[in-house]
Amino acid sequence: MFDNPTAFAKYMKDALFIVPTARVLVKVVDALDDLDLNNKDIMGDVYEYLLSQIAQSGTNGQFRTPRHIIKMMVDLMQPSINDTICDPAMGSAGFICTAAQYVSEHYATELMKSENKKHYITSMFTGFDTDQTMLRIGAMNMMLHGVEAPNITWMDSLSEDNKHREEYSLILANPPFTGSLDKETISKDLLNLASTSKTELLFMALFLKALKVGGRCASIVPDGVLFGSSNAHKSIRQEIIEFNRLEAVISMPSGVFKPYAGVSTAILIFTKTGHGGTDKVWFYDMKADGFSLDDKRSVIEANDIPDIINRFHNLKAEEDRERTEQSFFVPKQEIVDSNYDLSINKYKKTEYVAKIYPPTSEILDELDRLNAQIVEETKELRALLGE
Repeated sequence: MFDNPTAFAKYMKDALFIVPTARVLVKVVDALDDLDLNNKDIMGDVYEYLLSQIAQSGTNGQFRTPRHIIKMMVDLMQPSINDTICDPAMGSAGFICTAAQYVSEHYATELMKSENKKHYITSMFTGFDTDQTMLRIGAMNMMLHGVEAPNITWMDSLSEDNKHREEYSLILANPPFTGSLDKETISKDLLNLASTSKTELLFMALFLKALKVGGRCASIVPDGVLFGSSNAHKSIRQEIIEFNRLEAVISMPSGVFKPYAGVSTAILIFTKTGHGGTDKVWFYDMKADGFSLDDKRSVIEANDIPDIINRFHNLKAEEDRERTEQSFFVPKQEIVDSNYDLSINKYKKTEYVAKIYPPTSEILDELDRLNAQIVEETKELRALLGE
C-alpha cells in the first residue's frame, strides 16, 4: 500500500535501544508476552502512559500538552472521515493521534471502505517538528494507534521551506510559546500577517495560511495573544475576527500545564473564511479540569471539561446567558471597540452581593459580653486549680 518508507521506518532508522542487563531484557520480554500486540488500543494506551511520564519543557517554550486537554479539543472539533488534519508543531503527535482515535471510533463503518482506509493511514494526518527525537516518538505513537504511514516530516513550519498552503481542513495545535526567531528565516507571507519574531503569533498566521477555506482550527495560545498591545498582536486578532470567523475563546486556569509551566493559556477556535463571518464570540471561563492546579496535579472531582463540550455543541442555548455566568456571548462590535481584546475578564461581569452587618453598638455589646464570659470562666478555672 505504501510507495515510500513509512514515517516509523524513516525516523527509527538510526535509533538506538539499549537494554542494560540480561535481567532487564527478561523482564521486558515477559511483560511484552503478556500484552496483546495486535490490539492497537492497548499498545497505544501503554505508549501514552509512557509519554505521560515526560514532564519537561523545551528550550523554545514548547511543552507536553496534557492528554485530557487534547481530548477535549478533539471532542470540540469532532474530526470526520473526510478531514485532512495537521499539527505544525506536533511534538509527540498527541493531537493527531487523538484525532485518529476519534475518527476510528466514530467512523468504524466508513473505514471499512478501502479508499477511506487508505486516506486514514496515509494522507489524513500530517505533523511537522524540528526535533528528531520528537519525530521518532510521534511516528511510534501514530503507528501504535493504527496509522502506519502519516505525513510526519522534519520541518521548520515557520520557514520558507514550508510550502504547505491551503491544504488542511482541520488544525489542532499547541505551538511553542515565548520563542523568538530570526526574521530572515521566517516565511514572508507570515510576516505580512504578523510582522514579528514571536513564535506564538507567527503560528497563528501559519494556521490561517495552511487552512483551506472552510477549514477549522483549535489552538492553545498564551494569554498574551489575547490582549497584547503590540501592532503584531492586534493585527493577528483583527485578521481572525474581521476576515475570518472567530467562534470561541476558552480561558484555562494557569495550573493546567504544571508542574513544568505555570503559564496562563486559552483555546482559540476559528474557521477560515477569507471574507469575515464573525458575528459574536463565545467565551468560557474554565475553572477546573479534573486535576488540582498545584504541582501535584492530583485527581479532583471538579471538572468543567464535560460542560465545555456540551455547551459548545449547543450554542443556541448560550444566547441568553448573563455575563456573570461561566460562559456567554460577546458581540463582535464590542470586541472591535475594545481594540480586539479577547481576554475574558474584559467582558465578564462580577456580581456583587451586599452583605448587611449589625450596627456598631451591637458589635460592641457582644464584645463586652464575651469579655465578661472570659473573666468569669477564668475565675472558675483558677478555683479548680486551687489558685
